[in-house]
Amino acid sequence: MNRIFSRSECLTDTPTHFCPGCTHGIAHRLVAEAIEELGVADRAIGIPGVGCCVFLYYYIPIDTLEAPHGRAPAVATGMKRAQPDKIIFNYQGDGDMAAIGTSEIIHAANRGENITVIYVNNSVYGMTGGQMAPTTLLGQQTTTSPYGRNFETEGYPIRMAEMLATLEGVAYSARVSLHRPKNVMQAKKAIVKAFEMQINKMGFTMVEILSTCNTNWRVSPTEALDVIENEMIPYFPLGVFKERTGKDFL
Repeated sequence: MNRIFSRSECLTDTPTHFCPGCTHGIAHRLVAEAIEELGVADRAIGIPGVGCCVFLYYYIPIDTLEAPHGRAPAVATGMKRAQPDKIIFNYQGDGDMAAIGTSEIIHAANRGENITVIYVNNSVYGMTGGQMAPTTLLGQQTTTSPYGRNFETEGYPIRMAEMLATLEGVAYSARVSLHRPKNVMQAKKAIVKAFEMQINKMGFTMVEILSTCNTNWRVSPTEALDVIENEMIPYFPLGVFKERTGKDFL
């Protein structure tokens, strides 16, 4: 029998703490595969934020430094400037990066810090009880918006990939999803691209990943995949919003 798939050596053989149906585990696998394929495991450093992503070090056996809530871009900035030969990446959720960490991510991106950000958007605060996040969709019910998000009082969901793409220091900004096999393959290519651009010292790179949170969405794992297809993607369209070429970066 021919083997068609094997676990990346940069991914530990450990059951995850994620809820059944959560696609965070897929995101972890793609990051691990990218690190292995690019041959940078010996100099990669992961910086997870607070939330469901906090136990990154359990699953990807590389150097890891946890950051206070929202502060991963600041930590990554200091680490990259102190050790520019290292491959530094943040792994943050939407509640972490798009709320308390908004200032840090915007200014790190605007400065063109040569780091990579893996940003997981599941439209809620997943670990702390399913509260409304900056990315919660209009009308979406959460524990703190039981009647649905109302733009008149809570504003609109933030599109981070598009917003960061407007900044001069950003070399790459893309949004991908994990809800279908073809999308997983596209997500892998985007993550590899982001790391490659960091290796080539092209500036700030970010990949936004649309992910499920079936527990807090109160749907089945299968239904959660359809939520991404039918509800999230219409508001958070997939694609590359900025990609700097080798001839146009400073």
